[in-house]
Amino acid sequence: MYMNLETDNPEKGQLLQRSAQHRELLEEEMKTITEKSEKVITNALIIGSALALTYFLVTSLSGTANRSKSKSKKIKLVASNEDAGPVEEAGPPEEPGIVSQIGTVLVAQATGFLLSIAREKLVEFLQSQAVKKDNTHERS
Repeated sequence: MYMNLETDNPEKGQLLQRSAQHRELLEEEMKTITEKSEKVITNALIIGSALALTYFLVTSLSGTANRSKSKSKKIKLVASNEDAGPVEEAGPPEEPGIVSQIGTVLVAQATGFLLSIAREKLVEFLQSQAVKKDNTHERS
């Protein structure tokens, strides 16, 4: 899509040539911006899905512990006094199982690991933005 840069007026030819060069530079810059945006979006999706997976693991592992605790509480109806309503009878406190403890530790470790990765990526992104800002100020 190159135009014929030969004209009768040499100034017009130079202006057309400079315009074509600027267009090429803008297209290259758009390509780099697009590539960087794709990388940032990919990293954000990876981090977000990792955090979502961690959340679901935590809720599923802690959900089973909460369900067993709620089953241990029994509701006993008082037959002699209908207005009194249900009375909760607290069962003996249950110790969490070894599998639950291992799962809790693993989830905590995975969460810490994922948060450290997210922090590193955020720092890299902020540094790249600062470099971009510095480069744009230098060009001005």
